[in-house]
Parts: sequence; C-alpha cells; structure tokens
Amino acid sequence: MKRSRTRHSLFLLFSIILLLACRVSNGPGLALRPPVASQTLIATLTQAPTLTVTVTLTATPTATPSPSLVPSLAPSVRRVVIVSIDGLRPDAIFPASMSNLITLMQNGAFSLGAQTVFPSVTLVAHASMLTGLCPSKHGLLWNEYLPERGYAPGTDLFDLAHAADLKTVMYVSSGKIRQIVEPASIDRFIYIEDRDAVVMGSLLAHFPQDFGLLFVHLVATDIAGHASGWMSEHQINTIHLADEALGMLLEELDARNLRGETLIIVTSDHGGLGNAHGTDAREDMTIPWVVAGPGIQPKTLTTLVHTIDTAATAAFALGLPIPADWDGVPVYEAFGLPVERQSVQCQ
Repeated sequence: MKRSRTRHSLFLLFSIILLLACRVSNGPGLALRPPVASQTLIATLTQAPTLTVTVTLTATPTATPSPSLVPSLAPSVRRVVIVSIDGLRPDAIFPASMSNLITLMQNGAFSLGAQTVFPSVTLVAHASMLTGLCPSKHGLLWNEYLPERGYAPGTDLFDLAHAADLKTVMYVSSGKIRQIVEPASIDRFIYIEDRDAVVMGSLLAHFPQDFGLLFVHLVATDIAGHASGWMSEHQINTIHLADEALGMLLEELDARNLRGETLIIVTSDHGGLGNAHGTDAREDMTIPWVVAGPGIQPKTLTTLVHTIDTAATAAFALGLPIPADWDGVPVYEAFGLPVERQSVQCQ
C-alpha cells in the first residue's frame, strides 16, 4: 500500500509541474513537504522539520488607493459550494495524494499559507468562516454544542443567501456546527456523525439540485489527528479518503452539468500538531484555501488569505451585499481584480 501511494504521489507531482512555474510566499514560514520519493524532483518545494510551503508567484496584486466592499466587476455564479476538511494541514495535501484537491488547485486559485483564527478550534473557526467576523465579534468562543448560548449574532453568509431566495443546505459531521447559523436561514440541515464517505454519500443520495449555497463539513481528518497524531500514517490515509469524498461531490456536479456555474471553495478550520490543536502555533493556524469555478483566474495567491475571507468571497461571487461590519473581504485577486483592501488580522 505504501509503495503504491508513493508511486501515485510521484505521478501527481509530475501533473502539477505547471503550478511550480509560480511561487507562493503567503504564509508565516509555511512550506510544503513533498513525498520522500520525490525530494529532488522539484527544487521550488523544500523540506523543513516542521510545516513548510515555499511557493512563489512572479506577479503581484494590484492595489488601489480607495477601498470598496463591492468592486465594479463581479463573476457570474449561480451557486457556491464550501467544503471544510476539518484539521487539514496544507503540507498533508501531497503526501496524502489528494488528486481531486490538487486538480482544483491547478484549475483555480489557491493559498497554502492561509490563516485561521485564534483559538484555532472547530466551532470558533467555522463561526468566523461563515460569518466573516473575528471571534471577538461573533462571540462563539467555546468548542462544544451549547444551544442555550444562542447563535452567532449579526448577519452571516447563510442569512444573506436565504434573504436572496437562494436555497441553503448544510451537511455536517459535527453537531456543534449547528450553533453558528440560525435554523430559519438553513433550508436543509443534515448532521451525520460518520465517515466522510457516508456523509457525502447521503448528500449525493438526496442531492439538492436547486441549491444556491451548500456547506459540507468533513471531520474524519481531525478525528484521526487526535487519535494518531497530525501527519501520522493513519491521518494521511484518512485525508486521502476525504479527498475521495470531495471527488464524489465533484463528479456529481459534473454529472448534473452544474460545475460551469458553481464556485467551489475547499478549505479547513485549523491544522494541528502532535495530537491536538487550538494554539497560535503555525502548525495550528495555517490552513489551505482553494477556490475554483466561474471567474477564477488560475494562480497561486499572493494575498494573505484569512478564514474570515471565505464568507465574503462566497457572497461576492453570488452578488450578495457584504455587511459593512464583516472583518473579511473577498479574495479579489482570485478573480483577477484589483485588491481593494485586505482583511484585518483578528486579535
């Protein structure tokens, strides 16, 4: 099995040679570790004893002196899919042979140095991901399901989509996610505490053909990290299965002829180190952020992406108004647009 996985990883690394004409340097010292069998294959990917991704880009984003929440040009997108692979560190993508995610990276825009929020735990980070707010604003500072404390205040991404008469759907494998968005803004909420393939299989069996916003949360990578350690063989194998679940969704979108009008964002809530996460260490704070679909310019992003930018990017793509109090902003660079301004660094 290990030998087969290594051969497959080598094949994948050859398939992304074009990516390496660019360089990503948008993270706090994060560098990607290629599989051992390919250490000398690509000079621009370097190893380090800890988390590392060294990617460079020759172009730089265009800055404009007058910031604006809504630029003059927006892409034509009919629906948005956000897939969060809980606990996925960027340097696990290639060792785990995530061929589906790598293909999205090839065809879309990506950062392997995106940043989550502190504390880097599931509920806090997902709340920031879907509300566009720093933890100090959304106030969900715990990491368990406590319905008596209510929901995140203000207007979140699902509120915006629902108000625009878009069908909103959530398939999650952690019940605590329920506490982020008020039920009135979710047309279908499904919680399945099971393997990623089971969660995705349920979604595909009851596929919402007319959805406008779909959020999918896959938790198995995080569970494997707590059980066996981040970057352990067990977690790497589990990450590969998460990628297969992602592939199931992509195939379904293709089969239904929906890919051409669908923006897809694949990201994570946090990384991990040892058997835990939650600190401000770079292994915990650094996450992948990949976007593909209509209007996206294939490139490695020079913009420093934060998880709070996810909601704003989805709203922008759908043509929804972005609340002025959101801390996140659309990742304009991914659309080939001038970088109006960058999001704040949550404290």
